[in-house]
Amino acid sequence: MKVLIIQNKRIGDVLISSLIANNYKARHPDSEIHFMAYDFTHGVLQNNPNIDKIISINDKELKKLPVLLKLIRTVKKEKYDIIFDPYSKTQSKLICKFSGAKQTIGHKSRKKLGNWGYYTHPIAISKEKTKICGKAIEDRIHLLQQAETFSNIDYVPKLFLTDEEKSENQLGNYTDKKVIVFGILGSTPQKSMPYNYVAKMVDFIANQYDAYILFNYAPHQKAEAEKIYALCQNKANIILDIYAPSIRDFIKVMNQCSVLVSNEGGSVHIAKALNKPTFTIFSPYVNKDHWASFEDGKFHHSVHLLEMRPNLFDSFTFEECKRIEKNPDELYKQLTPEMIIPELDIFLKNNL
Repeated sequence: MKVLIIQNKRIGDVLISSLIANNYKARHPDSEIHFMAYDFTHGVLQNNPNIDKIISINDKELKKLPVLLKLIRTVKKEKYDIIFDPYSKTQSKLICKFSGAKQTIGHKSRKKLGNWGYYTHPIAISKEKTKICGKAIEDRIHLLQQAETFSNIDYVPKLFLTDEEKSENQLGNYTDKKVIVFGILGSTPQKSMPYNYVAKMVDFIANQYDAYILFNYAPHQKAEAEKIYALCQNKANIILDIYAPSIRDFIKVMNQCSVLVSNEGGSVHIAKALNKPTFTIFSPYVNKDHWASFEDGKFHHSVHLLEMRPNLFDSFTFEECKRIEKNPDELYKQLTPEMIIPELDIFLKNNL
């Protein structure tokens, strides 16, 4: 069987969707599995023995009709037996519709007029999670199960480091203490805490724990990271001179560190795939049940404003909720360091 997985989304989505490849290959070791993903996400797929080929696509280029049409022709020539489309964007739907694959499996549109025969197997998205792995993982395994019945499902995403990658010294001279990776900025401004709140949390860790704090951020966020650094009172144990320029480099760094504290995003899924303890701070508008995976309150723990103020959204109209999603800063301000730090303290005591 020849299988294609399309995941034209961000890093965490790609890593989670690799579960389809892992489980399919485990049952069908002779199958050929291709994975189509944005170029900047390939780091979480490299060296995965369950993926035979990574097909690179570019976000901006794929929005151009000639590029999309060329890709559709390329996919059709591959003569795939099965295509899995976990994210179900317009481009991937069209690829599926005109692919000629025997089975195309993706999620039904939530719009009444949105299901135009894109898939041979259109699947409704589940409304809530039923397993500790979280709804995002469940949704992808649900797609896998449409191809055939799979037993002994492995729900845990994996990263595959070579022996050489494991042996590289990523921490330089900072090996005399444990290292806490702190994801100080989310993948988007909507997923980032107020800078002064982050600085207060960093100062708490620096004052209470004899450990290094490695600031993690994307290449384009350097100026914003420096703003947070400037707000910190205790800079002695903050690491700024180690930087991971790529996703693969971050994986190698995270593998040699002790824990991750972070705004919700791809780094959290990477740390979990490396079996590192994680403390996640969710944006107020993100559905925690969807993205919080394997949380036991100890090894993996998170905080969300709605857990502390469960009736908060009851007073908001639909229009207000949409406005907050575009700019959640006013709600982020209500998730104060004083609310987070007691839970963070317990987490660090358990895992450092």
